[in-house]
Amino acid sequence: MGCVSIVAHVGGSQILGIIPTALAEGNFIGKTIGEELRVPTMQDRISKMLDNSDAFIALPGGIGTLEEIFKSPLGLN
Repeated sequence: MGCVSIVAHVGGSQILGIIPTALAEGNFIGKTIGEELRVPTMQDRISKMLDNSDAFIALPGGIGTLEEIFKSPLGLN
């Protein structure tokens, strides 16, 4: 995600990183590009992503990536 956000930012796109507070405080993330919004839970993260996004890019990930895809209104659930 970091590489994609850097390229998008350099290209002039607005970047908003939405992360649960527990992950942000646990040093699981790298340098933030653009704006960072911390939320209490993963459910809040998904909700904020839906509220603030025009599009989604799903990169290879784990079970959390699948959860986010299937809970989005993309017709996949």
